[in-house]
Amino acid sequence: MNLADLNKVALAMVTPGKGILAADESSGTIKKRFDAIKVESTEENRRDYREMLFRSTEAMSKYVSGVILYDETIWQNAKDGTPLVKLIEQAGAIPGIKVDEGTQALPQCPGELVTVGLDKLAERLKKYYERGARFAKWRAVIDIGSGIPSMTAISVNAHALARYAALCQAAQIVPIVEPEVLMDGDHDIDRCYDVTQRVLNKTFQELRVQRVELEGMVLKPNMAISGKKCAKQASVSEVAEKTVRMLKACVPAAVPGIAFLSGGQSDEEATAHLDAMNKIGGLPWKLTFSYGRALQAAPQKAWSGKAENVAAGQRAFTHRAKMNALASKGEWETGLEKKVA
Repeated sequence: MNLADLNKVALAMVTPGKGILAADESSGTIKKRFDAIKVESTEENRRDYREMLFRSTEAMSKYVSGVILYDETIWQNAKDGTPLVKLIEQAGAIPGIKVDEGTQALPQCPGELVTVGLDKLAERLKKYYERGARFAKWRAVIDIGSGIPSMTAISVNAHALARYAALCQAAQIVPIVEPEVLMDGDHDIDRCYDVTQRVLNKTFQELRVQRVELEGMVLKPNMAISGKKCAKQASVSEVAEKTVRMLKACVPAAVPGIAFLSGGQSDEEATAHLDAMNKIGGLPWKLTFSYGRALQAAPQKAWSGKAENVAAGQRAFTHRAKMNALASKGEWETGLEKKVA
């Protein structure tokens, strides 16, 4: 393992003014997104849609540092035969790959899940590296509800995240470590804060046990935020203040950067929260975005599966990428949203 090279890639992923496009939706998830815009989820349509994003020259070269791909996409070629990975590289961004194989019910823990996919990961990582992937992603899912999460769910998911991270570094691939505490419930921001703090503490404990080099990874956490069904939604400033406090308490300064997931926030909320955190400033790590839905909802709608809408889809993508790029430097403001390209 060459730590200097891993660190270089990790720092490039969190370059100020750039962030990561999460285009790694599973076939099931992208089908739901396509159903919403009345587009059939065929392999060709999925390819055309992602090619549209990767060919958005301005967005990709100015505001995107890396792209997380799904297994299907990393092997696909564009219409003209160019591998999609090459389009990403040509734009100056880094190709990455989602390597977990989804979740399964966790035995003895009703309502809780564990992420799977470690079995043949070492061999898969070799092939992904050869194809051009320089970072990977593994998502653990922690739900908040009555009596959950259990310490069992937190422990097994943290253990799997750390094993995945160690395997990635051995394959010269930067791991994105993603322990996601879901925002689906009716819990308030303080409950989210407490649970996320437990999850992050356990995750870093496991990373140390398994000798993961913190300088060669990127953390992808949720923000401290109210559950979607909570009657009292925390303000932008409260989300920013509590998230920064939580991260300072849990995340070692050796980690090069933190790229937040949007986790079901609206486009503008995700941008406003990231901006407010960067305005607080004085942080030991770079704070940026690794958004899926919050970067893609607008371009998906604008494109709607029609070739004549490709330019409109690219404009929508460029606008959202630019807004988040400004937020990653603490330079965003609501008024800019109105100046859509």
